[in-house]
Amino acid sequence: MVGMQVVVTACDESGNVDMADLKAKCEQHSGQLAAVMITYPSTHGVFETQVKDLCALVHQHGGRVYVDGANMNALVGVAAPGEFGGDVSHLNLHKTFCIPHGGGGPGVGPVCVVEDLVPFLPGHNAGGLTVAEGGVGAVSAAPLGNAAVLPISWMYIRMMGADGLKQATEAAILAANYISVRLKDHYPTLYASVGEDGKPGHVAHECILDLRHFKETSGVMAEDVAKRLMDYGFHAPTLSFPVANTLMVEPTESETLAELDRFIDAMIAIREEIRQVEAGHWPQDDNPLKHAPHTAASLLQGEWTRAYPREVGAAMNPGGKGRVGNKYWPPVGRIDNVHGDRNLFCSCVPVSDYA
Repeated sequence: MVGMQVVVTACDESGNVDMADLKAKCEQHSGQLAAVMITYPSTHGVFETQVKDLCALVHQHGGRVYVDGANMNALVGVAAPGEFGGDVSHLNLHKTFCIPHGGGGPGVGPVCVVEDLVPFLPGHNAGGLTVAEGGVGAVSAAPLGNAAVLPISWMYIRMMGADGLKQATEAAILAANYISVRLKDHYPTLYASVGEDGKPGHVAHECILDLRHFKETSGVMAEDVAKRLMDYGFHAPTLSFPVANTLMVEPTESETLAELDRFIDAMIAIREEIRQVEAGHWPQDDNPLKHAPHTAASLLQGEWTRAYPREVGAAMNPGGKGRVGNKYWPPVGRIDNVHGDRNLFCSCVPVSDYA
């Protein structure tokens, strides 16, 4: 942390940075203000409409602005991060330029800075990247980061072309808004931009589905919905980030309309299951969500003692459309996550087997 301290700023009802709170904290810490970090579009799934004002405010107090480009798949072809007014802009290749997002995304992508910060960029004595006199030196063993990733992004950009990249951005934004609108009567979107009529409008590249109220009405948590989605053949969206007990859905541009509809059908079917718990038809501790995911073995056991039918546990009919083909059977049932996190279990072959 090089002697620095993090000061968290508030966000407004629409998920934007609360400019009044930011101004107050800039004034409070003006003598020590080093920098502010923002993600654009924000992790709340909205475009920061006052991003230029934010940059100007921080600059007034001698600070720098770092723009995290984690969500470039909502910017390419429609916005220019260099015009936001920031001092450092990190443009990740993952998601946007054909690189996997899993595991945090391979660490590679350009870091752009304003001219007076160029002397402070890291150098490397390998690969022809000489370190300037008084420069920072290497910050990674690899001079060009995960260089093996770069040809993939290069080929993707060349094949897509400018028009294709813009179309991908538009499709990513459209897909997120499609999910948000289709599910609004079942799972409200937590944050959205405010329209001219003062009502919540569109999201950017992702939408945060608010599941927090289910804890009081049915005992169902976002984790239960995530586990139940496995029965319907889906790896769950981001769980409890950036807001606890929510699901953050980021479809990008790569999902077809049919696949988006299949996900929406599954989410609506799960909402109907929650309503069964809310109505008292199923106990809060004995329902398809609390026992999810369901393995084939658990459903084929001789005596079925649960409060709901086997076929409901199997999730064979999402959305009432008779989709039973290509059913995914989870190989493992519900585990105790907390116990697993707190206790180490080794599944390695014992050393004696090598004798």
